[in-house]
Amino acid sequence: MSETAQTEAVVPAYLPSDILNGAARDEAISMMRRLVAHTKNKTTDQAEAPFLEPAANYLDEEIFKNEIELIFKRIPLPLALSCELPKKNSYKAIEVVGVPVVITRDSKGEVHAMLNVCRHRGALICEAGHGESRALTCRYHAWSYGMDGELKGIYGESTFGDFDKSERGLITLPVVEKHGVVFVCLTPGLEIDIDSWLGDFAPILESLKLDECHLFSSRMMPGPNWKVAIEGYLEGYHFASLHANTVFKTNLSNTAIFDGFGPHERVAFALREIENHLDDPEDTWDPTANVGSINWLFPGFSIAGGWRQRMAIGFPLPTTNVNESMTEQRILVRTPIPEDEAGRHELEVMRDWFYDVTYGEDYITGYGVQKGVAVTTDKTQIFGRNEPGVQYVHRTINRLAREGAEAVYGDASKVKLPVVLQD
Repeated sequence: MSETAQTEAVVPAYLPSDILNGAARDEAISMMRRLVAHTKNKTTDQAEAPFLEPAANYLDEEIFKNEIELIFKRIPLPLALSCELPKKNSYKAIEVVGVPVVITRDSKGEVHAMLNVCRHRGALICEAGHGESRALTCRYHAWSYGMDGELKGIYGESTFGDFDKSERGLITLPVVEKHGVVFVCLTPGLEIDIDSWLGDFAPILESLKLDECHLFSSRMMPGPNWKVAIEGYLEGYHFASLHANTVFKTNLSNTAIFDGFGPHERVAFALREIENHLDDPEDTWDPTANVGSINWLFPGFSIAGGWRQRMAIGFPLPTTNVNESMTEQRILVRTPIPEDEAGRHELEVMRDWFYDVTYGEDYITGYGVQKGVAVTTDKTQIFGRNEPGVQYVHRTINRLAREGAEAVYGDASKVKLPVVLQD
């Protein structure tokens, strides 16, 4: 645990915002109505039956590599938030499944995405993180590129020799900015149909008004296999046992609702406050204080606390190793970042709390899961009826892997895919 978490034995406060109105409030009231019923009846949303997932799907190197190629390199990945590129001539550099990417906002305010690879000798141009610059300059030989990726300058050009500079710009990637999120496809030349990809999830994402938020912090944390990592975000069955001194202080355990939206989903948990309002008139309800929602963009972009003043966003992604993942965890606020020490300290406590819960509880446990799965490769994981969100994501992974194989090879049987026991 971090030093802050050790000295502050408090759970970050749930601060409401004023964004919940109109259709979004109606939807939130509907969600609370379902959770009130579950709380009264001691029930939870359930799938039709338990679900079996072969343990080998977490470990097989060939399956893993094909998931990267057929899923992660072909779908729109939410690699940045608009508030991470708050100014013109700002950028974000990140490595995604072994692919170095730089995302920029140019002097006109337009967003671009490129491979973070110099077209001279292949050196990385930007170190991982955020920055501001009028040009992207490779430190190896000082070749410089505009924020749109166009090659602008060559050090010692008169001695280098003639060539067509227009053919040596940074390799561009498909990119779309929508509802405060920047989506990037890792395969040059593929088109992003963002409206089709988001589908019925689009109104939910739009209602969160992420484009009005401010970035307080961003940090990376290692984790286990990416499937193990994402599973913990999608069920509250473990709250009472694993998070007894953290999440369980504010959330009821095993009391949740689930909704699927194409590849995306929403899991919402009953907050403890709901027990004080079970018989209150609906027109007095405050969903921000009673409903803890996880809005989840495939393949793992988790938005927690989206109705509130403060949000935590986690995004676990595979590395190039089947046993490892890397999560970018960000804290957003709806008001400008406070300049006073007390205001910043509150946000630091929240930042450290989410890190300690995610890494110190979920991921440390996940590393144990990874070891357990490794010695049961011929067995299956079982997800209960009370874990519909986890079942849903595994079905989605299996479906998209098959669809990707059909698109690339014309026949899914030509490539090794996750073993499917239940459609």
